[in-house]
Amino acid sequence: MKAFHCNRCDQRVFFENVRCERCETLLGYVPELGEISAFEEAGDGQWRSLHPDAKDKLYRQCHNYAVENVCNWMLPADDHETLCRSCRLTRTIPNLAEPNNRLYWYRLETAKRRLLYTLDALGLPIESRQADPENGLEFDFLENTVANGPVMTGHDNGRITLNIAEADDAHREKIRTDMREPYRTLLGHFRHESGHYYFEKLIAGTPWLEPFRKQFGDEQLDYAEALDAYYRDGAPADWENSFISAYATMHPWEDWAETWAHYLMIVDVLDTSTAYGLALLPPAPNEPRLTDQTPVEEASFDNLMKRWFPLTDALNSLNRSLGMPDGYPFTLAPPVVDKLRFVHRVIARGWARS
Repeated sequence: MKAFHCNRCDQRVFFENVRCERCETLLGYVPELGEISAFEEAGDGQWRSLHPDAKDKLYRQCHNYAVENVCNWMLPADDHETLCRSCRLTRTIPNLAEPNNRLYWYRLETAKRRLLYTLDALGLPIESRQADPENGLEFDFLENTVANGPVMTGHDNGRITLNIAEADDAHREKIRTDMREPYRTLLGHFRHESGHYYFEKLIAGTPWLEPFRKQFGDEQLDYAEALDAYYRDGAPADWENSFISAYATMHPWEDWAETWAHYLMIVDVLDTSTAYGLALLPPAPNEPRLTDQTPVEEASFDNLMKRWFPLTDALNSLNRSLGMPDGYPFTLAPPVVDKLRFVHRVIARGWARS
């Protein structure tokens, strides 16, 4: 993610900020610009942008910004909607009468907005349920109740369901430990489930399907049987030689979703490191060999990997110096890099094309 600044005082601000900590100016994200803007009050619930790319343009706060305090996105003043593009994608919010649920809702929406930022940056169109009533993207944030029963985080024809317990840090860490997962985050869930959504949009029914099967396996394998087998037998002992995670071994759909999520993480982290002026490109003879004569999208992927390996080495070394676990607890075997390259190709060559 890029670095943002207050347009009034030039203070460094973050994607989630609602006010500048130096000059206390109202801040809001303007999705059509991909920028955080500072605003001054213009009356009648309107705010005047101070961003040079939207100078003096009038905006309104999303209802969930102005009233619920779980958003920081802005809408053009003449927009007939009351919710921003991100909040309109949420079909079901948690029961706010329950303690902590507003905090969980805020955390869920924050992670969702970060996902949308990355999808926008990659040029991946996001079709809402209004645009595509059958398969458009929407989110249900549910909790375990007598009425709901156990809520399973997952994807179904564009509808992504998240158990709000994943927004409880202690609960999520317990599950991560119990499941022996090296990495489990709220944003990671959003990235993973978006992978299932984009499989249907980018792979299923397109010329990419056969190359997908060669790379990930036959997605026609019975999913329920694969799920039962995974939780009964676990992952193969040598899974790290071919998969990004143990869960990716369960079924080709999950291998794709795990790889997709990892690719989104890589581009997001590298974007952030670049925005903050951090670039690590030391020579490393044991890095995967990169070819010189490649198509444009191949060369750009090679550059991603060339930047990624030293950055993760530095990240883990810094964490160990702080007495913390590795920030990047993954090993990218050559077959995993090839799968990441496939994801990169699909995105680079466009929306439902090729």
